[in-house]
Amino acid sequence: MKIVQQIALGYTARKLQLLSAVSTKKAAAEAFKLFCTPQKRVLKRATPVIDKAEVIKVKSGGLNIYGYRWNHPAHKKVLIAHGFESSAVNFEGFVPPLIEKGYEVIAFDAPAHGLSEGNQIMLPLYKNMLDVVYKEFGAFDAYIAHSLGGLAVAHFLQNIPHDHDIKLVLVAPATEITSVMDRFFRLLKLNSRVRRDFDKLSADITGITPAEAAVLPTLINIQADILWLHDTEDDITPYRDVEKIKATDFPGIKFIISSGLGHRKIYRDAQSVKAILDFV
Repeated sequence: MKIVQQIALGYTARKLQLLSAVSTKKAAAEAFKLFCTPQKRVLKRATPVIDKAEVIKVKSGGLNIYGYRWNHPAHKKVLIAHGFESSAVNFEGFVPPLIEKGYEVIAFDAPAHGLSEGNQIMLPLYKNMLDVVYKEFGAFDAYIAHSLGGLAVAHFLQNIPHDHDIKLVLVAPATEITSVMDRFFRLLKLNSRVRRDFDKLSADITGITPAEAAVLPTLINIQADILWLHDTEDDITPYRDVEKIKATDFPGIKFIISSGLGHRKIYRDAQSVKAILDFV
């Protein structure tokens, strides 16, 4: 973590700790707002791949949501879903080889990310965006999803018609939101009373409890053929959560476990990319 980030984090943590002494509910509300607010935007870059894209748009939750489309029309389609504080442009490296495999490629910036409008992102906002994209541009033959995008696609996919012919690639998905929240609270050094109010507020706002915001509850309803890539040194979406999935022995899931790639290098790693492209 850079020194500037450490200073900003320390200031924010101290501010919330002081607020919690006055009201745990107010501290929880401020913490939840911070948790759902991306601190950076990855914007469109001038690259040959991005410049060749058709910019497309949908309306979701009253927001203008922008995306990119390549190789339209084609006989099969793939949707790419990025993670928190990321953007569709970060996955441009997948576009040429997917086109070579005959895919039309579509990738949208989630609310509050990239070119899309909004200030906050939550699982229901991401899932609702996927619902809209599916209605306007689906059905898709394959999905490639990273981090929060993986969790959102899992919750989306369980509610639409699909079968084993659909390919789902989960790259370091947010397997359990509770783990992400745990890390967030450790960084801010907030107490259990704030966490109790935080979890209740999260459930009230999103309509889903933190425990329900996980991949595992969706698997019973997902028929797709799944490739799951995760790294043992992932400090954002910890591998211990994946071990719980592996222990359930769900059919139709192939795991590729790496070590040393962490949370973000994994989708740029040459071997990971090759495994994904071979799978879809």
